[in-house]
Amino acid sequence: MTEAENFYQLVKFGKPEFIPSRIPGHQAAYLGSHHENFEGQGHNSPVGTVWSDVWGVTWKKELNGVMAFPRVNPLADLTKLDDFAFPDLNDPRYTARIYDEAEKAGGRILSGANSNVVWEKAYFLVGMENLMAYMYTEPELVKKLFHRIMDFQLELAAHNIKAGCKIIDMGDDLGAQNALLIGMDLFNEFILPEYERLFGFYKDKDVIINFHSCGHIEPMIDTFINLGVNILNPVQASANDLERVRKATKGKLILQGALNSDVVYGGTEDEIRALVRRRIDELGKDGGYICCPDQGLDFPPRNYEIMEDEVDKYGRLA
Repeated sequence: MTEAENFYQLVKFGKPEFIPSRIPGHQAAYLGSHHENFEGQGHNSPVGTVWSDVWGVTWKKELNGVMAFPRVNPLADLTKLDDFAFPDLNDPRYTARIYDEAEKAGGRILSGANSNVVWEKAYFLVGMENLMAYMYTEPELVKKLFHRIMDFQLELAAHNIKAGCKIIDMGDDLGAQNALLIGMDLFNEFILPEYERLFGFYKDKDVIINFHSCGHIEPMIDTFINLGVNILNPVQASANDLERVRKATKGKLILQGALNSDVVYGGTEDEIRALVRRRIDELGKDGGYICCPDQGLDFPPRNYEIMEDEVDKYGRLA
């Protein structure tokens, strides 16, 4: 069974032969999905770099191997929303990369991206404190912002489908370490209706949805399932009860991640191998699991090789 065949068996809750440590895809993402600008600056820039992305958000690279932090929010005054220029996807500079990467995919599964779906994109533009305050003082204005962001995401989704994407990577960090960043009542009022537009678009086309949210997301599990999420990552081990998450998602949702990144980053070989075996026992005995770290860091290559080797050895299901 090839990696791709095994992956499809995994996602469809069939009979995969092994637990993978990655999704065997080839990504095609629009220019700006990783907060780049047209001059080539972005999260891979050297530490100390300051740049503005294609949305007008100013970033500063603080740490090597770690995403930069927003420093200037172009919509801090949300009352100026009507004057704000959203990226125009009719400009081929944004979307050409999607089609270029599609041609390079070969036999690999093509993966598109709707990053920073609504919540993150909004607080990058407005500022998190400002956005939370506006949800109470100017709720209709916030809903208008979310709707316009989703209009952009749906236009982008049409390009992803046209290019032939079979998997879509989405992401909004909704959780802190022990709670959601906003309550379910606010989520249901402001964000869920917009999610339903994008998720429904992809589900109608039988696209696999891989949704990313760091932090504590246990209260969101049923919502993710109802929205049609296929894969949930990174299932942060330090922020969630993994037994409870697995019980709620078994046979309904693939879990990706859950390996404590501090162990993969700085643990001994024995500690890394023991962690892999424990997580496979907890989350992947019957499949439904992609075993990898619960955060994206610049891991020591040898440690990552040890992790992958143990997944390959211990993750055999047939």
